[in-house]
Amino acid sequence: MAKRLFDLLLSSLGLAVLALPLALVALAIKLDSPGPVFYRQVRVGLRGREFRIHKFRTMAHDPGDRGPQLTVGLDARITRVGAFLRRTKLDELAQLFDVFEGTMSLVGPRPEVPRYVALYPAALREKVLSVRPGITDFASIEYRDESTLLARSADPERTYREVILPTKLALQARYVDRSGLGTDLVLIGRTVWAIIAR
Repeated sequence: MAKRLFDLLLSSLGLAVLALPLALVALAIKLDSPGPVFYRQVRVGLRGREFRIHKFRTMAHDPGDRGPQLTVGLDARITRVGAFLRRTKLDELAQLFDVFEGTMSLVGPRPEVPRYVALYPAALREKVLSVRPGITDFASIEYRDESTLLARSADPERTYREVILPTKLALQARYVDRSGLGTDLVLIGRTVWAIIAR
């Protein structure tokens, strides 16, 4: 209950304080390329429930696109504004709406798409999905340049499944074991610092 109140308070405050910057981001996206402001994708959340995450759209809009779900390096689908949003992580700020709605938390394991969740070992799946997914966590900070790492691989899909995903799961399980207000504040601080340091 305390974590939910913390999330509700900070997401409300964030949406209010950032209303103008968020509106400017939305305007930039609309002026840069045709399509919706938000990108919605099905992710797996608390106790395995699926939901549609909010992100500011960073790629060219194609309703029929069934391209790869992994973004590798300088993906040709990324728009000019999208490249800036990804580099600064501003595209993730749209998830404040998800935190406010209660499908996500400010801090928690990053929600995955169903096809990768299907690869989770049973014990880790149960643990990682026992808490609300979050905007940031240990794994998010560790793999903040994930697309660049994948671009160096001859087989990005395999590298993600066999190298990155298991490490992410271990870090997410570590968060669940250490979850609490103190851990959340530390991770929020580390996330802000990592973005500023870029």
